[in-house]
Amino acid sequence: MLDVVVIGAGQAGLSAAYHLRRRGLVPGTDFVVLDSNDGPGGAWRHRWPSLTLGAAHGIHDLPGLALGTPDPTEPASSVVARYYGTYEDTFDLQVRRPVTVREVRDARPEEYDGLADVAEPGPRGTPGVGAPALPDAAEQPPLVVVGDDEVWVTRTIINATGTWTRPYWPHYPGRELFRGRQLHTHDFWSVEEFRGQHVVVVGGGASAVQFLLPLAEVATTTWATRRPPVFGERDFDREWGIDVERRVKERTSAGLPTLSVVEATGLPLTPEYQRGIDDGVLVSRGMFTGITADGVVFPAAGTPGTAGEPAQETEIKADAILWATGFRPAVDHLSPLRLREHGGAIATDGVHVPRDPRVYLAGYGSGASTIGATRSGRAAAVAAARAVGDRTAAPTS
Repeated sequence: MLDVVVIGAGQAGLSAAYHLRRRGLVPGTDFVVLDSNDGPGGAWRHRWPSLTLGAAHGIHDLPGLALGTPDPTEPASSVVARYYGTYEDTFDLQVRRPVTVREVRDARPEEYDGLADVAEPGPRGTPGVGAPALPDAAEQPPLVVVGDDEVWVTRTIINATGTWTRPYWPHYPGRELFRGRQLHTHDFWSVEEFRGQHVVVVGGGASAVQFLLPLAEVATTTWATRRPPVFGERDFDREWGIDVERRVKERTSAGLPTLSVVEATGLPLTPEYQRGIDDGVLVSRGMFTGITADGVVFPAAGTPGTAGEPAQETEIKADAILWATGFRPAVDHLSPLRLREHGGAIATDGVHVPRDPRVYLAGYGSGASTIGATRSGRAAAVAAARAVGDRTAAPTS
């Protein structure tokens, strides 16, 4: 039986694996790292080629090995995939891939009978919001992590699956009627696919802005957002990251769905973005009220029609709708453990899940930012290592 299974080999998962190793746990023997991708890089390996390292927001160093200073004109996907691959090799993390985790559930007695240390004491669980008190971890069965063709029995898990596999598509009336192309950030690859077209970009976050600027060079665009975009001159530094984590943590602690970074902090007003505003590209039209076969419908600008009639709505013809509407945490495989609160999300106390002391979440909620992911991976590793018993009195490199 394993002590820890780390699910996900992105920034948070690799940070967790590094710190488990420093705590004396042996990769492949005491813990395993499972990743659904074909190679290193986490979600970054799927980013569109035109997103260069210099244009990407927040690629941060992993613990123990600095990224260095790669060419800022190189695609971020290539830089991060190479960096993460080097990192895995340097620390011999033995990532297993591709492995899609289908579910995590309680082990049945026949799956752990005869295994050593099943009843060894662990951390005491505390109830979730409105949940009954949990027994000690020692009174609970081990967990079974079910993959495509293999299962792993483990005392704890660190879930670091991020959000990339859970794109969020909001519902708007008529979406199924649109005859043009609809795609999500998850599916975007190149602006050249839209040359000569009119594209409606939906969403107020960094991805929408990163799409709008290059699209404007080959196509015409309309920007649709539920709220007016807020651009600020604050530096996206460590203090900014701490502020993001604080705001998001207030929701995840209560078991409420997480906020996106832009909802918590706004967008940076870089010189490039200022030029986009001045050129009329980064100017939101507000949010449309519906979708037609040929485009989207925006409410009238506020001038009433004649004889007291309502003002006419405006239809914008479109060839494509690009939904830059964010992602949700990829945690459906944890459903058998019944961790969700009435608010629809998993309540957390830092990386701890009060409903189940065997489960740690890294890169979730306040740890989902590029600044917070490394720190949450470390916190999850330290907590899991303590739960199973550190192998060394002092961490080693």
